[in-house]
Amino acid sequence: MERIVAIGEAAQALGVSITTLRRWEAEGRLVPEHTAGKHRRYDLAKLKPELFFAGSDERRTIAYARVSSHDQKEDLERQKQVLKLYCARQGWTFEVIADLGSGMNYRKKGLQRLLDSIIEGQVGRLVIAHKDRLLRFGAELIFAICAAKQVEVVILNQGEDTTFEEDLAKDVLEIITVFSARLYGSRSRKNQKLLDGVKKAVEDSASC
Repeated sequence: MERIVAIGEAAQALGVSITTLRRWEAEGRLVPEHTAGKHRRYDLAKLKPELFFAGSDERRTIAYARVSSHDQKEDLERQKQVLKLYCARQGWTFEVIADLGSGMNYRKKGLQRLLDSIIEGQVGRLVIAHKDRLLRFGAELIFAICAAKQVEVVILNQGEDTTFEEDLAKDVLEIITVFSARLYGSRSRKNQKLLDGVKKAVEDSASC
């Protein structure tokens, strides 16, 4: 299918009349391109990107689940079941990728596998339970990559993640632990004592 088409082909692809397209243009809802001869041309990849998605055998649906630590494995299984049920109800053929690791760690095996598949054009749809299940910070960057690769992103719950505070505390503890390990033996006992105090405060906060 041609990507840049004349008004008649664009109207047919969108299932509307030529008059409707002209009205949308007048209303500012779409802006056509113009040839050197001033003829209108429409970019179907922008107006109806799904027309350019490859078949399900080439571009698949991936459901991604993640928790921060081993003691959250039950939550990970719940996430996977929710994602599986949702995808099955939509009639999608899908694959589940799961990670067990910090939301601030970009090097998780599952996340790397997901990104590689998206960049290679193998993914047509990404399904996640919450935005923070993808990454604590930086999820927007992955969403931008998805948009560039014409990958549909489905977020099942746009509200607050019920595990946000607990998960964030675990992520912060991980940072403190790594920071402490790097400073231990190379800084004074006073600094180590300070780090231990911060770590305890985070642990106490997480248990409240």
